[in-house]
Amino acid sequence: MNSTMTLSALTTLTGLDVFDYLDQEVSVPVIDGMQAQGDLIVVPHILLADSVRTVSWSRYVHVPLSGIELLRSAAGGNPHSLVADEGLCTWSTGVQDTRRLALGILDTEVTAYLIHPEHGATGIAPGRYVIGRQRERGFGGFESPQLVAD
Repeated sequence: MNSTMTLSALTTLTGLDVFDYLDQEVSVPVIDGMQAQGDLIVVPHILLADSVRTVSWSRYVHVPLSGIELLRSAAGGNPHSLVADEGLCTWSTGVQDTRRLALGILDTEVTAYLIHPEHGATGIAPGRYVIGRQRERGFGGFESPQLVAD
């Protein structure tokens, strides 16, 4: 995969679908910093290195072009899938996270993509990232923080 990808080309390559109302010819942005997609957030690992790390029980898998489902939306809805060129991207789960929000750590040598049927896709530039759940403050900022529900 290259880093200049349209949504149509990406869904054709991966076999994953997005909703028809999305513009299929839009270029998928590739970002090397923080980004969010629904209830997921992607953070450069360097910003969370003191909080999130792999450990001896972490599980490592190569991310396939067909994708790995990272998280399914609230009430069993649509999945967030991570895709990349075969063998050039590793997803580590079972990581230690003092914040208890990380789903895993992504190490990628190429552009990786997050695809979601409702949100389309976002590109993740080569590097190391923590992908986790987003947390939001309660109504008016007075309630306890809660996980974002997509």
